[in-house]
Amino acid sequence: MSETNQPTIDRRPWRLDELSYEEVRQRNLQVAVIPLGATEPHNLHLPYGTDALEASIIGDKVCEDAYRRGAKVVLLPTIPYGVQTNMRRLPLAINVNPRTLDLFLIDIVGSLRNSGIEKILLLNSHGGNDFKPLVRTLAGDDIQLFLCDWFRMVTDVYSSIFEQPEDHAGEMETSIALAYFPYLVGTHPDGTLRADAGETRPTRFEAVNRGWVQITRRWDLLTTETGSGNPHAATADKGRQVMNVIVQRLADFLVELDHAVLDDRFPF
Repeated sequence: MSETNQPTIDRRPWRLDELSYEEVRQRNLQVAVIPLGATEPHNLHLPYGTDALEASIIGDKVCEDAYRRGAKVVLLPTIPYGVQTNMRRLPLAINVNPRTLDLFLIDIVGSLRNSGIEKILLLNSHGGNDFKPLVRTLAGDDIQLFLCDWFRMVTDVYSSIFEQPEDHAGEMETSIALAYFPYLVGTHPDGTLRADAGETRPTRFEAVNRGWVQITRRWDLLTTETGSGNPHAATADKGRQVMNVIVQRLADFLVELDHAVLDDRFPF
């Protein structure tokens, strides 16, 4: 392909992986967003990289909206691995133990702090990742670390968009995939999803089944095809609807965070 026929790609100046050194030096960056995903099976119809793809797409759209509204925000490359201790018996579920992942993030946060960025958002897309202890560990340092599990921030509107409960590879995740990476969604020749109904097995303990006592669920015993949640009511339109909610809420937060002064009373 000749130079004159090269496809035109819009610059994305909110993304660190597309910025040059000169551009970084010229920008007074105030807020960094770190997207976090996982590499794991998602039933028979979604790719192993679903969580990382979601984190990348959500981070990109949220930071674009905030950037275009004047926020001095930068999106870091997505971390594609997460905690998979309950999927160790499943092939190529790539596990990073919680302590290891926390140490890795502490180093990244340290690099941001050395660059003068003190406002950081962890944008988590994997239910197996639990970063609240890390946020508590780093509290009191000369940074302000925030955590968003995006799938938890839409619970108040979930039932107005979706029909089936979501846990893993269900209606919401499948809808987002159909809207933003449909070429990776597996379907039969008739267009139906190449997936089971995402049914799960109860344990032998009522206290565990009712949520009174918690355990780490072994995914190979809990599920039939690694899905937990029925995906068959998913549509691309539902994916776009929930994305609009996420972008509006998180972009508003990033704009407010950019403008916020880190004084002795922050964030109150």
